[in-house]
Amino acid sequence: MKTLTALFTAATLTLTAGLAQAADVPVDQIPQLVKDGKIKPLEELNQIVLKLHPGATITDSDLDKHSTIYEYEVELRDASNVEWDVDLNAATGEVLKNKQDH
Repeated sequence: MKTLTALFTAATLTLTAGLAQAADVPVDQIPQLVKDGKIKPLEELNQIVLKLHPGATITDSDLDKHSTIYEYEVELRDASNVEWDVDLNAATGEVLKNKQDH
């Protein structure tokens, strides 16, 4: 039983540590990140997202700093009223996640 408890505790700590690595980037820091070339302009990132889902509307977005990359997380609703979550590498525009929100 002690082994099971120890494994559960270790797994919980690992998950918690992974979550703690992401931090919201304050909006007032975004222009400097663009100027420094660390991220693409948000308008450009939004266009990438909207090309994936033509006719969709962005309902929320957030820029997070993960350990080594900036990730632009976008929620949108398409023309059929389906909600989507799209995550991009904010420096390259690479699509990291594009899945329907359930």
